[in-house]
Amino acid sequence: MKDMYILGIESSCDETSVSIVKNGTEEVATVISSQIDIHKDYGGVVPEIASRHHVKNITIVLEECLNQANMSMNDIDAIAITYGPGLIGSLLIGLEAAKTLSFIYNKPLIPVHHIAGHIYANSLVKELNFPLLALVVSGGHTEIIEMTKHYQFNKLGGTLDDAIGECYDKVARVINLEYPGGPKLDKMAVIGNKTYKLPIPLKDESYNFSFSGLKSAVINLAHNEEQRGKELNKEDLAASFQSVAIESIIAKVKKAIVDKNIKNVIVAGGVAANNGLRQAMKELTEELHVELSIPPMKYCTDNATMIAAAGYYAYLDGRRADLTLNSKSQDKLI
Repeated sequence: MKDMYILGIESSCDETSVSIVKNGTEEVATVISSQIDIHKDYGGVVPEIASRHHVKNITIVLEECLNQANMSMNDIDAIAITYGPGLIGSLLIGLEAAKTLSFIYNKPLIPVHHIAGHIYANSLVKELNFPLLALVVSGGHTEIIEMTKHYQFNKLGGTLDDAIGECYDKVARVINLEYPGGPKLDKMAVIGNKTYKLPIPLKDESYNFSFSGLKSAVINLAHNEEQRGKELNKEDLAASFQSVAIESIIAKVKKAIVDKNIKNVIVAGGVAANNGLRQAMKELTEELHVELSIPPMKYCTDNATMIAAAGYYAYLDGRRADLTLNSKSQDKLI
């Protein structure tokens, strides 16, 4: 079988990214234009501003990626595009670029779900061994996915309200950490002690998660300390919050591993970069004698490399789209 080169485009939030991946496993070139510094002043991503910058950056990023790879569009076999979920305006910029390239160069267009991209970031590290369990943790998602073969997803459970990444950022805001606050909170947790008592959310027999109560508990704690005239120890609060949040995740993952007799586990999504979670997952899988795969930091946050990797396996699965493909702000992983 000849080598296949997939060009991936990712623009679901505030990163404009283009990547070329060979055979779903080998990164040839990747370019990412980040907007973090732009949105810092607003304390979070402003959708309209993000869309404008995608418009400005998309052709520049595409050309730079092709130049880095020393390739032209004629060398590309197919185009993989994040169609959703995400910010609708941001998604549309990437999608229109992908559809234009598909039309002009007569290349197959492959629709990729953003979470499938995060999962397949692991294929850039090592071969996926099935059956496996994927823990998806990001700003918009907290899910446990079972896979018995490539591009077959069975959702066992997910968050009933806030996603873990969203919860991290809101807690970070409570203690006045600059956006994005999640990574900073993770670093502070290492310094602090678990002195504040917080509730473990949704401690039941399901595979589901809930983080809104934990977020509210932190907000109430901060408010009560202020009312009493006490200074909140930010490092201790970070340690206390992270301990409870990760304990909740680990408990659900452990139950799924045992119930499903799983021997391979992968972690995916932006929160996979969290050092506390990475260490806890390592300890859990060692305890249960399970293989663990977590992508390097550069593949955890949004990037087109993961979209191109997922696009390769979607292509083998026969997934194609025509020029009527539209973006979706919300969509189930199927």
